[in-house]
Amino acid sequence: MADVAVHAGVAIGTVSNTLNNPEKVSERTRRRVLASIAELGFVRNDAARSLAAGTSTAVGLVVADLGNSFFVDIARGAEAVMRRHGMNVLIVNSDVDPVSEVRNLQLFEQARVAGIILAPLDTQLVRSQRLPAKTTPTVLVNYESPSHAYDGVVVNERHGGALAARHLLDRGRRRLLFAGGPMFLGAVKNRYEGAKEVVDATPDASIELIETRGVNIRHGRQIADQIRAQGAGRYDGVVAAADLLAIGLIQTLSDVPGFRVPEDIAVTGYDNNHFASESAIPISTVSQPGEEMGSAAAELLLDRIANPDSTRRTVILEPHLIPRRSTLGDIWKRDPASS
Repeated sequence: MADVAVHAGVAIGTVSNTLNNPEKVSERTRRRVLASIAELGFVRNDAARSLAAGTSTAVGLVVADLGNSFFVDIARGAEAVMRRHGMNVLIVNSDVDPVSEVRNLQLFEQARVAGIILAPLDTQLVRSQRLPAKTTPTVLVNYESPSHAYDGVVVNERHGGALAARHLLDRGRRRLLFAGGPMFLGAVKNRYEGAKEVVDATPDASIELIETRGVNIRHGRQIADQIRAQGAGRYDGVVAAADLLAIGLIQTLSDVPGFRVPEDIAVTGYDNNHFASESAIPISTVSQPGEEMGSAAAELLLDRIANPDSTRRTVILEPHLIPRRSTLGDIWKRDPASS
């Protein structure tokens, strides 16, 4: 700013007013200062301004996995709300790595962002009240703090699991399998319990559990190999805990006699990832309202920043089922509502 002031022949305060309070500067002077700024390539240091003013116009968003379009939707929802309030969103990806998650939280704490939205990994850290961002207002999304130490936004996962199981039962499937894990993940556990509750209430239906070490495509292929090893007919429906699991399973089973999808075995996924509707056999899925979750988390964070001593609360949103070919077969026709 001193260099700009010398170049324009004005006081440093005039440069500051040109940037922050232009109504205090004459049009002629403002143009001279802006011309000097352009010629010198001056870039305002917003980080320094935030430290000086004690405020920031940026919030941090830490997501577990940007490779999962569900978290991309959360980011879109949060950014839309923050933009309307004149705030910027800085996004970092933990890449399903607890060490990276801690480092990202520390990074935002050191950067003095106004607040943090955390879509966390289900680890002991997030279950505690000792997140690395100790002084920065923080809201959890896709996770409810067991100690209620943080505001949060979650989906009713039990209801989601129940929706998937009920859909298969309504299609006449009675020998169901729940595939997913690890079961210490709260979301997976709740989805299984919701599915099991519905099946247990149906006299002629049963459900078994095969726990996986993850919810990626390779884990789905491993489940498919186990299903094949047990022989055709043992299961006629699968509730997969994630779309990636369902994709891996379908890729392995779809052309195997006795295991065709959905003729012999119908499959549901979970999350409504963008590629679920684009796979060779479009996947019936339980859709989570990602953008709505991001929007709600942003609103909670803005309220927490404005009212730091207010009572913590958790917003619970409802999922919905999107049926596609993996359960409906040939009666399914692609249309905007199905994708």
